[in-house]
Amino acid sequence: MDDSRDWITTPLTAEFLRGALDLERTGRGGLLPHRLPAPDRARSGGDEQVAQAESQPSGVRVVFRTRATAVELDVLRTVMAHRGLPPLPDGAWDLYVDGEAADRATASGGNVLMVDLSDGSRELFPGSVGAVSFTGLPAREKTVEIWLPYTETVELFALRTDAPVAAEEPGGRPVWLHHGSSISQGSAADSSATAWPALAAAAGGVELLNVSLAGSALLDPFTACALRDTPADLISVKIGINLVNRDAMGLSDFGPAVHAFLDTVRDGHPTAPLLVVSPILCPAQEDTPGPAAPDVRDGRVGFTALGDPADAARGKLTLRVVREELARIVAERAAGDPWLSYLDGLTLYGEADHAELPLPDRLHPDAAAHRRMGERFGAFAFGPGGPFAAVGNR
Repeated sequence: MDDSRDWITTPLTAEFLRGALDLERTGRGGLLPHRLPAPDRARSGGDEQVAQAESQPSGVRVVFRTRATAVELDVLRTVMAHRGLPPLPDGAWDLYVDGEAADRATASGGNVLMVDLSDGSRELFPGSVGAVSFTGLPAREKTVEIWLPYTETVELFALRTDAPVAAEEPGGRPVWLHHGSSISQGSAADSSATAWPALAAAAGGVELLNVSLAGSALLDPFTACALRDTPADLISVKIGINLVNRDAMGLSDFGPAVHAFLDTVRDGHPTAPLLVVSPILCPAQEDTPGPAAPDVRDGRVGFTALGDPADAARGKLTLRVVREELARIVAERAAGDPWLSYLDGLTLYGEADHAELPLPDRLHPDAAAHRRMGERFGAFAFGPGGPFAAVGNR
């Protein structure tokens, strides 16, 4: 902290947070954003992957009005590391002023969650509260948005500024509720604000609630319940990659699971535009079933498919099969649901895109591909005649 400034400390409360479905006051007095409500977290059965993903605050922002030129947040982050490998990059905190990107920073301190890729074991090394700081903001009344990182669990303690702050009143923008995998959570994007759903939301002029769960987009009933119970004007679900790379189910179970998931969402949103999105291109699993496993090469973690392509004929899921089935299911349901639509993920990122912007770890698109996907989704969903056009950009 810069002691030469006359700092004003403001307690962080729910009125300053956007993009979270639940806020937990911790035993240390911090505020921990969650992207699944408490009842649905309880129904996950203590799954460590779900717990980690939903507590990583993709799309969560601290939002306020101020004339401050300097802003600091006291935070306790939990970062992931892989045993025996170089540290992962620090998560990016993006600061926006009146809707325009103004600065990017990283936080200090924090806990380290050490993961052993050989057996999946985890060990937590406690750390200290740190800070993330921004200076040089324009000395005028403005709206400040600070996007939390998608790679770190974050406990928020204090907001310090060199001028008073006030909570920003909600602007009444339509709410877009999106669920997907790590790709939708932001993996390999530069930041939460530049993950493809955030870019598409900005293009569409909507308020994003990103309920994407890295490694855990598995058509789980508790996730469907969270979507059902969350108020929203627009909904999209991106289905497939985790079902394949975790070898979670076969073809005979896939159709009923999709129907049950969509039925649950529809119970809470009977007439909201609902867009089903199939997987983007992933050559490793287009025709090879899962499971997928980490594959360390030259000190970098990638992914490889372990299944046998011949098993696809015996009912194992591949990405190609998932796309065909989702297109069929949506077409059947749309006969009685005029607000349901389908988007082939290959239109967001396909073979030509892979030739130009290959997946760096053979699974996740890089920052440039996220930008392309955000632009394409925005044009499709919010453009003229798109499934979200009547609600977005109003």
